[in-house]
Amino acid sequence: MPLANKDPLWFAVSTRSRFEKKTLRLLQEKGIEAWIPLQKKMKQWSDRRKLVEEPLLRCYIFVNITSDEYLDVLSTKGVVRFITFEGKAIPIPEEQINILKKLIDTESEMDVTQERLEVGNEVKVVTGPLFGMTGHLVDYRGRQRVMMRIEQTGHTLLITIPRSFLELYR
Repeated sequence: MPLANKDPLWFAVSTRSRFEKKTLRLLQEKGIEAWIPLQKKMKQWSDRRKLVEEPLLRCYIFVNITSDEYLDVLSTKGVVRFITFEGKAIPIPEEQINILKKLIDTESEMDVTQERLEVGNEVKVVTGPLFGMTGHLVDYRGRQRVMMRIEQTGHTLLITIPRSFLELYR
């Protein structure tokens, strides 16, 4: 365990592939607060189309635990490991979890990538559901998007936001 924390802290946990929802249910059955950012996507099969909920960050679950619950999480079916830095699980600031929850609630179109994108101008959202958030503007696939990085997982969220909703952040 990274810290001897008595107050719950958020951590990222890696899961088996395509096992996120089942692992979430198992953790919740143990009384552990866990969360997966789910995104609705339209899927096309040869015979039908269907709206499905998929994890935004594949093979990741976020858990809000004390140090006493560390081994309970690790012993849960589907959990592979805690996301670590230099061998220690690193807590994720609650503010970042809240931002991610806010993004999911807006149902904004998002792409997730692990590639390091070139950082552009830092911008602030001045209107709309993400008002007050800051990020970096990037030109990606011909569209202007705001890039929000969750450092602890190594992922980058790309959110489509109209240019008129943004201003240069100083």
